[in-house]
Amino acid sequence: MEQYKKEFIEFMVESNVLKFGDFTLKSGRKSPFFMNAGSYITGTQLHRLGIYYAKAIHERFGEDFDVLFGPAYKGIPLSVATVIAYQELYGKDIRYCANRKEAKDHGDTGILLGSPIQDGDRVVIIEDVTTSGKSIEETYPIVKAQGKVEILGLVVSLNRMEKGTGDRSALDEIADKYSMKTGAIVTMEEVVSHLYQNPDLGDRGIDDEQKKKIDEYFAIYGAKA
Repeated sequence: MEQYKKEFIEFMVESNVLKFGDFTLKSGRKSPFFMNAGSYITGTQLHRLGIYYAKAIHERFGEDFDVLFGPAYKGIPLSVATVIAYQELYGKDIRYCANRKEAKDHGDTGILLGSPIQDGDRVVIIEDVTTSGKSIEETYPIVKAQGKVEILGLVVSLNRMEKGTGDRSALDEIADKYSMKTGAIVTMEEVVSHLYQNPDLGDRGIDDEQKKKIDEYFAIYGAKA
């Protein structure tokens, strides 16, 4: 596992973004872990988060894209932090774009924030996490409606590796449905591998009981490759 992935996993735990316990998800599932990207609240945290996203995006797309699109609302700070980090790390200015929930009819009008999307643009979409694929169903037509653009892919911070509408993960279903690449900074499998019985992490790691609950959860809800 790449070093930046290990650092990101520990960063999620330290930032109280990734928690282990008993949680009820929007889907109604009872989950032994929960991720909330809204817990990144400081400048330092957002700067680090942007760096991890930038590394994951560069790994998959290099510098062959023009716009990073962040769906409202959590995607807005993610896209801004990441384009800043991308310029710092790789010396290339990527434009950011995001959408409003409702179109603005005065001043800076329209449904988009940041850079306009133009014919010929290659776009990567950034989100925090995807469990059902519902968000991309709303985002994809917004981006495509801007002109003759190519949506290259979707990158999230954590692949929960759970079933989407069928037996495969939501990210795999999205990749097939929209014919684009999907990926994450880390997968839940990588999270467990790094945190389980890691003596260097102390109470930031996971113990046998937590590991058992995660295994039982994925026995029911885990996606097939």
